[in-house]
Amino acid sequence: MTAEAFRARHHSGPALILPNAWDPVSAKIIAASGAPAVATSSGAMARVLGYDDGELTPAAEMLTAVARVVQAVDVPVTADMEAGYGLAAKEFTERLLETGVVGCNLEDSGSGGLTDLAQFADYLAEVRATAGADLVINARVDVFLFQGTVADAVTRGRTYRRAGADCVYPIFAPVDVLPELVAEIGGPINAHAAPAGPTPAELIAAGARRVSYGTSVHSHLMSALEGLLPSLH
Repeated sequence: MTAEAFRARHHSGPALILPNAWDPVSAKIIAASGAPAVATSSGAMARVLGYDDGELTPAAEMLTAVARVVQAVDVPVTADMEAGYGLAAKEFTERLLETGVVGCNLEDSGSGGLTDLAQFADYLAEVRATAGADLVINARVDVFLFQGTVADAVTRGRTYRRAGADCVYPIFAPVDVLPELVAEIGGPINAHAAPAGPTPAELIAAGARRVSYGTSVHSHLMSALEGLLPSLH
């Protein structure tokens, strides 16, 4: 599936449900389950690589890990790349495209809180200008991580769409506000699911066209491992 075909799936056909992978093994399992694409989780991948979430992974290591996932599966891969790992937008885009991905997730916050709106929009615009149609950009809106309002999320989402984002991801938006976000932002909305809920069905019913799980699947499985270990001794 090309980036163009992946982009089209955000607008027609069944909504995209993307359990996030963290290495080639998990990516292969997800692809074998029938998923039309594989999304990576930056937080889970960081932990597998020996780091933690929050752009603590060196860019080169994350890009190499993403490339291994791409090589492991026959379905398209969209990579969670945090806020770009400190790379200039043009260099970030060129190096990301070399991995073979068809899409990426970029987030508008960092260790200091929410990124300046205009600054992040400019970064997205340069990524779009560099990639052309070859990258599906999912712009993550982090206002609900910082007690922001629906109005804040709408403002940021609209701005990022104008900058060239294909999809907007208001992470952790309450299910009951998703219909308003869908209506006010316009375009495809990515919503966050988790093994304990909300479910993809609930999010899709509220208007989401794309559902992803972030680090929640990896965290769930690591908790299961902790519970299993006493029986293995």
